[in-house]
Amino acid sequence: MKRRHDNALILFARDPVVGQVKTRLNPFLDPQTIYDLYLCFLADSIDTLCLVESADRFVGIKPSNLSGYFDRLDPSCAISVFVQEGQDLGERMQNAFASRFAEGYGKVVIIGADSPSLPTRYIHQAFASNRDVVLGPSVDGGYYLIGMCGNVVDLFEGVTWGGNTVLEQTRERLERSGASLELLPTWYDVDRPEDLKFLKTHLELMAAASHGEGKSTREFLGQISL
Repeated sequence: MKRRHDNALILFARDPVVGQVKTRLNPFLDPQTIYDLYLCFLADSIDTLCLVESADRFVGIKPSNLSGYFDRLDPSCAISVFVQEGQDLGERMQNAFASRFAEGYGKVVIIGADSPSLPTRYIHQAFASNRDVVLGPSVDGGYYLIGMCGNVVDLFEGVTWGGNTVLEQTRERLERSGASLELLPTWYDVDRPEDLKFLKTHLELMAAASHGEGKSTREFLGQISL
């Protein structure tokens, strides 16, 4: 796809296959229900992607597009799909940043598909930042968003992915690099059963306050028992 904007927004997502997504929710939910739930996560995350009109949109999938789900995206949203490359999450993000900068983008932001309630305004805030790096801290000790401006800052090597020190380790590497940082408001990912229970309540409250994020997930959670 030809570059239309100076900004690139990337959604990191897993290929939706039964038994291979959101595995930490099993046995709280059965594999088919988890799969159906993840489809809602994807739908809401892609809706968020499409609402950001100031950026070219990408989805980086892992491990491949075996399901064909990403071949059926709405063409009007103009989303480019690529397969994540790298041995761990840090290497895959590093490669995604490097590829977009090599294509001429000035600012690149990556979000995940585990935050279906994520406010679009946080993404806009990330693109508006004049700092080298933007991080969206997650309550579990990681981050729900990372953005970079102009070039790839080496933040990823040596980070213990999946633990509760990801943000702390990333900030330590950032300080050593001398790059400037902006922190966004704290938000949350959904990985565990207690996260899902919180998400259901939060989405209901957001809807009552006329916030539209997470609509597909909210409707699905309203149909199942937690």
